[in-house]
Amino acid sequence: MTEPTLVFDDDCGFCTWWAEFFDDRADVRIVGFTDLTPELRERLPENYEDCSHFVTDDEVYSCGASLEEGMARVDDAGVVREAVGFLRNFEDYERLREQGYRRVAHNRDFWGQYLSKTPPVRREE
Repeated sequence: MTEPTLVFDDDCGFCTWWAEFFDDRADVRIVGFTDLTPELRERLPENYEDCSHFVTDDEVYSCGASLEEGMARVDDAGVVREAVGFLRNFEDYERLREQGYRRVAHNRDFWGQYLSKTPPVRREE
C-alpha cells in the first residue's frame, strides 16, 4: 500500500460525508467496508465495522484516531498537525478523543441531518 487509506461505513450518509471531505482535501484514498480487499481487511482489527480506520504503510489508526489522522493530513504542515502533536502529549487526550468519537458515532442519525451524502451502497449507477 502506498497511498494512505480511510476505511469507512459506506452505508452511512454521515460517514460518507466525512470520507468525501477527506478525499477532497487530502492525498487519501477512501474505501468502504463493502469494497475491502483481502489485504486491506487483514490489516484491520477484528471488529473493524465498529468504527472508521486510517491505514498507512506503518500504522492503522482506528476510531477517533482515524479522524484525527485524517484531519492532520488535511493540514499536513499547518496548525492542525501541530495541535494534534501537542495534544498527544497529554495523558487524558486519547480517552477524551475516543469518548468524543463514540458520542458522535452513536448519534450518526442526528448528525446526518446536517452533514450527509448518499452512501455509495445506496447510489444508483
